[in-house]
Amino acid sequence: MKAESILLKVESARQERVEDSFDLSAFSTPLKIGFDGKRAATNKTGLGNYSRSLIAHLAEQFSALHYYVYTPKVNPDLIAHPLFSTANVFLKLPLKNSALLLWRSFGIIRQLVGDNIALFHGLSHEIPYGLKKNKIKSVVTIHDLIFLVKPNYYKFFDRKIYAYKSKYACKQADRIIAISEQTKRDIIRFYQINPSKIDVIYQSCDDQFKILLNSDQKEFIRNTYQLPPSYLLNVGTIEPRKNLLLLINALPHIDNSYPLVVIGKETAYTELVKKEVKNLGLTDRVIFLKNIPFTDLPAIYQMASAFIYPSLYEGFGIPIIEALYGGVPVVATTGSCLEEAGGPYSLYVSPSDSEELAQAVNRVLHHPELRAEMTAKGLQFVQGFNTNKVTKQVLECYYKVLSE
Repeated sequence: MKAESILLKVESARQERVEDSFDLSAFSTPLKIGFDGKRAATNKTGLGNYSRSLIAHLAEQFSALHYYVYTPKVNPDLIAHPLFSTANVFLKLPLKNSALLLWRSFGIIRQLVGDNIALFHGLSHEIPYGLKKNKIKSVVTIHDLIFLVKPNYYKFFDRKIYAYKSKYACKQADRIIAISEQTKRDIIRFYQINPSKIDVIYQSCDDQFKILLNSDQKEFIRNTYQLPPSYLLNVGTIEPRKNLLLLINALPHIDNSYPLVVIGKETAYTELVKKEVKNLGLTDRVIFLKNIPFTDLPAIYQMASAFIYPSLYEGFGIPIIEALYGGVPVVATTGSCLEEAGGPYSLYVSPSDSEELAQAVNRVLHHPELRAEMTAKGLQFVQGFNTNKVTKQVLECYYKVLSE
């Protein structure tokens, strides 16, 4: 079956409404869920996308509940986001005379109590102090503990703060959501948490990546960014942990008719990458793009011949999900959780072996049958991260906590 047919079928199935099968009548009506909304209201990528998407889908699928998003401020670019005009979603800012520096950790409690919040969800590694004392149930999402697994990638004081807040959250929260089995193992390893307290709930990606674009839409984006007819793609912050140098070193051994398009925020590591590009004579084969509008990314993914993700360590790997939904074969690295995101029909190599990476990419480019299988079966696999399924799993987690 062609990839396009599979994608259209799974997209149709994805849009079927999940029935609310939870008996919430025993709780106060309407049941109120609070969220740490700092990133939902300020961050336009990464954790911000995760937060907005989760709250939006909860509000849509389980509309009888009320959702309170607490944030110390709002990014002007996000104030008009549809989430914040949804009827059962309420944006909550600090009360007047609140100490903003400590509000998320302490000052917020008074508002949670006043709003009669039944459960608070810390969407990224932390929860306020004093929830138990005020009889507010809690859930925390832990995306990763890379600051403990790979501490050399973090400044000393940053990793100490992250470790303190995340450990407190894991110990004090009623339940923990880990976004991968790897993250669950890390939580148990570093914080000695009972495994029964942890629910592994994978992330999905934004719904716009799940819609197959037509040729005119893709050609418009190709012309906008002057993209070549065929190319390899890498998306992610250009930092040491993402390991882009491995791909650069592999590139001379990959079919030279495929340039590499790199999309991501630049850091100091970028200079090392660009220096290696120049040393290897690859200046004409590597295209760096940055500040790409989120709405343009799906087309750039879907036109790629292969998506390459050579990261040394991840909590999950959302770009892999975005690529698979776009019908793009994936080559990634072993050593963390990328096999969980990419599934059995992606290819995996050592994060330190550029020759092995080159061989894997060439296999995808030169073997049409393999590419077709990776595309079709990758699309089937990625339905395990269906937004409706993930959202229902989150509410199941809430229900367990509230029923205790």
